[in-house]
Amino acid sequence: MADQNADVSPAGKWKFPVFVFFQDARNVFKRDELGLEILRIAFPAALALAADPIASLIDTAFIGHLGPVEIAAVGVSIAIFNQASKVAIFPLVSITTSFVAQEDTISRITDEQQGHLDLEKAPDAKSKPHDALSAEPKSKPDDAVLAEAKSKPENSKRRHIPSASTALILGVVLGLIQTTFLVFLAKPLLGLMGVKTGSPMLAPAERYLTIRSLGAPAVLLSLAMQGIFRGFKDTKTPLYAIVVGDLTNIILDPIFIFMCRWGVSGAAIAHVLSQYLITLILFFKLSTQIMLLTPTLKNLQLKKFLKNGSLLLTRVIAVTICVTLAASLAARFGPTPMAAFQICLQVWLTSSLLADGLAVAGQAILACAFAEKDYQKATAAATRVLQMGFVLGLGLAVFVGMGLQFGSGIFSKDKSVIHMIAIGIPFVAATQPINSLAFVFDGVNFGASDFAYSAYSMVLVSIVSIGSLFLLSKTNGYIGIWFALTIYMGLRTFAGFWRMGTGTGPWRFLKGRSSS
Repeated sequence: MADQNADVSPAGKWKFPVFVFFQDARNVFKRDELGLEILRIAFPAALALAADPIASLIDTAFIGHLGPVEIAAVGVSIAIFNQASKVAIFPLVSITTSFVAQEDTISRITDEQQGHLDLEKAPDAKSKPHDALSAEPKSKPDDAVLAEAKSKPENSKRRHIPSASTALILGVVLGLIQTTFLVFLAKPLLGLMGVKTGSPMLAPAERYLTIRSLGAPAVLLSLAMQGIFRGFKDTKTPLYAIVVGDLTNIILDPIFIFMCRWGVSGAAIAHVLSQYLITLILFFKLSTQIMLLTPTLKNLQLKKFLKNGSLLLTRVIAVTICVTLAASLAARFGPTPMAAFQICLQVWLTSSLLADGLAVAGQAILACAFAEKDYQKATAAATRVLQMGFVLGLGLAVFVGMGLQFGSGIFSKDKSVIHMIAIGIPFVAATQPINSLAFVFDGVNFGASDFAYSAYSMVLVSIVSIGSLFLLSKTNGYIGIWFALTIYMGLRTFAGFWRMGTGTGPWRFLKGRSSS
């Protein structure tokens, strides 16, 4: 293992670690060992992360043909459900990925060290006389064999990862709590979002949210399992499960919505069924790789999860308030602005989440590198994923701008809605590079287990952003909401830039060389 002040990247020689972001910038897409490792993790992760929002976009397209009231109602319900899910599961997924990666790395190192010890002992056996060896029993008694087999979980075919077991248990519990919470408080929550009694959006919104809530246990459990697979640097398995589930959702949508004439209820039922299918696929695959439950409760990592989870929960609540407040303010302007905002927001989040694939890769690689104390690789991985994220953001800006300009009619035929979408296009497109960096910085911070800074910095960002949302929406209306969201994402990016760029927290080693 490397010493913290030894073998540091060239950035460690600089007085100002901020220059680390430009390290090897010319090699941003070099297909070296690090670049290929990032792409192997990031590409399937990006597709998996984008698959669900894309399915939601298709849902939006189907529901949009029911009318602006229905799409606005579903938009408010989705905003409530997604934010509730993020509050419950985002801390769990992020912590699970880091902890599983660390435990898996340490276990691998331990196995390698044990292997070296076994090799060192091997010559002793070779030095024994042939007669002595032949005199030893060729096989152990049956009882001894059984005892040894029992001491190794599933004959070592399945690994024991305590963090994985903890994540599964918490995922189920949180899912049941979320279902209960949303089912019984659907109407009051919609009221807080601006959908008051007498609004034409209330009935369809309440139906959709209530039915969609029944799928919460599946959503949270599947996301917990995705966090486990990410910790193993396996993003292909979640991609397969999500694609199968989302294709099922897309097939069932027109059947339930139009053929069965269930309307928004049909869309919700299709989504719930697809989520349970995803969960079953992931659960079956995971059961072949690890022990799903720990042998004893003492092995659970509850204290570690709760300590760091509370920090990320604070962070997620801050993020949730900003995004939910933006949707609530849009809903107060009426069905047409809310419908346009929902479409723009879905596109905004879907395109930005492509960068989250790089964040997943960065988190998994950094967690392993920090566990090995390989700070050179940690620096190289962090800078590479950030550089990739910025280039990806530039490409997304062009793609999203052109796509919304010519494809907004896919989501709605209402001319007023299309006009409001056109107003939001410059913001949705221009913020893509900023959004990409913000998401990747999240992965970098989580990979370094810098959960406290991530939480406290986001609280400060949210305070400024909430003030901007109220002020700008009041003075500039619908367009003011997008101005405020731009400020919000800009501040998130700056917070990540400041931590690593100043060489503080887990990045102190970047200044190690300059002080020596």
